[in-house]
Amino acid sequence: MRLDLIVRDANVVTLDEDRPSARSMGVLHGRVVGMDEEIEGLRAHRVLEAGGATVVPGFNDAHCHTAWYGLTLSQLDLSTARSLDEVYAAVGRHAGTLPEGAWVVGAGLDHHRTGGRPHREALDRAAGGRPVWLKHNSGHLCYVSSEVLRRAGALDPGFEAPVGGVISRDADGSPDGLLEETAQQLAQDQVLPYPVETVADAVQAATRRYLAEGITSFTEAGIGGGWIGQTPVELAAYQLALETGRLNARAQLMIASDALHPLVGAHPGDGITTGLDLGLRTGLGDDRLSVGPVKIFLDGSLLGRTAAVTEPFCGCGHAPGAGNDQQTGYFQDDPDAMTGLVLAAHRAGWSVAAHAIGDRAVDLALDTYERAQREHPGPDVIHRIEHAGIVRPEQLRRFAELGVVPVPQHNFLAAFGDAMAANLGPERTGWTYRLRSFLDLGLSVPGSSDRPVAPGAPLPAIEAMVRRLTDSGAPFGPDERVTAESALRAWTVGSARATGAEPAKGRLRPGMLADFAVLDADPLRTDADRIGAINVLATAVGGDAAHDPHRLVTVPEETE
Repeated sequence: MRLDLIVRDANVVTLDEDRPSARSMGVLHGRVVGMDEEIEGLRAHRVLEAGGATVVPGFNDAHCHTAWYGLTLSQLDLSTARSLDEVYAAVGRHAGTLPEGAWVVGAGLDHHRTGGRPHREALDRAAGGRPVWLKHNSGHLCYVSSEVLRRAGALDPGFEAPVGGVISRDADGSPDGLLEETAQQLAQDQVLPYPVETVADAVQAATRRYLAEGITSFTEAGIGGGWIGQTPVELAAYQLALETGRLNARAQLMIASDALHPLVGAHPGDGITTGLDLGLRTGLGDDRLSVGPVKIFLDGSLLGRTAAVTEPFCGCGHAPGAGNDQQTGYFQDDPDAMTGLVLAAHRAGWSVAAHAIGDRAVDLALDTYERAQREHPGPDVIHRIEHAGIVRPEQLRRFAELGVVPVPQHNFLAAFGDAMAANLGPERTGWTYRLRSFLDLGLSVPGSSDRPVAPGAPLPAIEAMVRRLTDSGAPFGPDERVTAESALRAWTVGSARATGAEPAKGRLRPGMLADFAVLDADPLRTDADRIGAINVLATAVGGDAAHDPHRLVTVPEETE
């Protein structure tokens, strides 16, 4: 028998408790078939000569925004702006390159780094009156010019923001250009939907980057609706990407709750009253493209102070960039309405991923999941709380009791931990984006980035899990630090469990998918402050070299 691939002379970190390490690995039909002596004497059509490099299971980002990220790669990048003058200058330069009437669309703006928020009148001057739409790096805020507000009717007297959103206003009551949460639809509705070809191209651009970082699987955190969707037929765009070779990593897709609708005519005994047509739900698809949970937003963000918290944010008045008058954030909709939607989705067989960052939103999510399981028990369902930003000590055990998966993003700590700490104060900072506390309770925590909200490469995120330092070097909840092995397991085994794929992903052992990354150092034997600098030499999906700039994979002469 000839295998498809043999990996030789490698430090294989399998994360398989029965066989933690190996020097060689065989692949057949996209799956691992054996290690070391199990493949001794066998030949293969292709060989990867690792030269002592480390091989780990492919990284799995359990919460990211792939199409959104891919689109930002072709938009005005404001992530490096450190003053409002830089923002206005960049807008002006970009506007000068565009045809008449075209929008200026920018991404990655962080008002904490620019020292304030752009004003619509300054954007008007910078862009010469063009429509301007600048997206905040959190995704929960955006800044627009007067022309955008005029076209939306938001400059008319008495105009009200959509439910769950805020139009920020100057002292005289006129809009200043900041749109929060669902109010962002005032800009989006003028630009979206994107064609499926455009979205497929964005997926291709994003997943090429993923492969270069060792990511072989990801969960797209919301398609088809709301302010995170790019088109109501976004699943078709992903199918097109798959069919045309533009989907470079395995994808699980969350469906935005806005896409769900009443279903009439199903048998009453089925309990399917709300969902997608034909009763489509979590689990449809295969190991390349599948439907995951339904995604519902309960609250907003910490950076924008729109997350629903029980105690006021620190500081007096508004944070720079916060347009609401509430110091405890707000829910995206009426809590009873959101609860009803989650219950209906649960009854229809969906896993649910509830975005809850503030501890008040976490309470709502936990209460709703508890009620859902009590009224309609489903032992195999995986419900998640996306971000689980602030989790009070008494909330921790409820996660374990209910079997709810927390999905925190530890790459946030290095990206904007100082700003979050300033908003929360020292006590709540220790409760924020926890990890060790969840693991100590026996919970499995996945690795995830929320990209493009923050940089998404897994190895720097693993370093952040181990060190928990902000961008200024200050400790952020140091009691939540974990070992490098625990962090690596989160990005592999933990993500596989959270996405219902543990039987096939997360470890390198016979029968499992041959998805792996080749690294120039072992993260388990590297100083903590160097883990993020480890290089990805190659990435394989199903044993195929999807990313191999160093040409590690060769064809033996006898098979040429």
